[in-house]
Amino acid sequence: MTSYTIKDLDNRLQSSPLMPVLFVGHGNPMHAISDNAFTQKWSEVGDGLPEAQAIVVISAHWLTPGKTHITDAPKNPIIYDFGGFPDDLYRVKYESHGDEQVAKVLARQLIEYEAELDKQWGLDHGTWSILKFIAPAPEIPVLQISIDFAMPLPKLYELYGRLRAMRRRGVIFIGSGNIVHALGRAKWDGGGAWDWAAQFDADTAVAIRDRQIGKLLDPYGSWSEARIAVPTDDHYRPMIASLSLLEDNEDTRFFNSSIDMGSIGMRSFISA
Repeated sequence: MTSYTIKDLDNRLQSSPLMPVLFVGHGNPMHAISDNAFTQKWSEVGDGLPEAQAIVVISAHWLTPGKTHITDAPKNPIIYDFGGFPDDLYRVKYESHGDEQVAKVLARQLIEYEAELDKQWGLDHGTWSILKFIAPAPEIPVLQISIDFAMPLPKLYELYGRLRAMRRRGVIFIGSGNIVHALGRAKWDGGGAWDWAAQFDADTAVAIRDRQIGKLLDPYGSWSEARIAVPTDDHYRPMIASLSLLEDNEDTRFFNSSIDMGSIGMRSFISA
């Protein structure tokens, strides 16, 4: 096992201008092999990102109840964490490498939460399906941080907020999920958004814009539509993580703000 000194870790990520933080609604895995308005916007956003030293993704598809993990493998395998899709989707490749030192730097920021390093996990589709467009050929490390699914949202907000300083050390953070995620009510044959989905999307968009954090940390108490729009909050949590990484004076700019398949909100934002 490689041993690093504190000095090694302190020197691994250099001071930088403030890096952006994103939340990306990733939606249907089929977007990974599609050319559509969502994927075109992901490419456009990626083209506008500054030069970074690492990309760290918080994906709705890596849930570790009661703990927080950080990938530290030297090379990232991709995980096809879905079933019943066309063969072409299982042939998608996304070449990227990790970085044990960067993982240790992140873990030091989360020492109070006893974050663990993890060489077994790869990049799940919440990560590679969007990075395929946002960062198609990354030369910098790509890492994932898991979501403690047992942690209350206010504590989760506090946890990821401990990483905010890393944005001034060359790290771009991306939360990947969906604010509206009612897969059981999806319109697989097309059609517009359900009224409750559109209402919840609109209400949370205002709360994000105006930084009404208290409302967003208690969606079921804040909006009656939440019980339908967010039947489980696994895909909602990456949005909370992204919000926690914003500085107090930062605004957000929305993109991909439509609802797909009637009940999957693609609304995304980037710090501005």
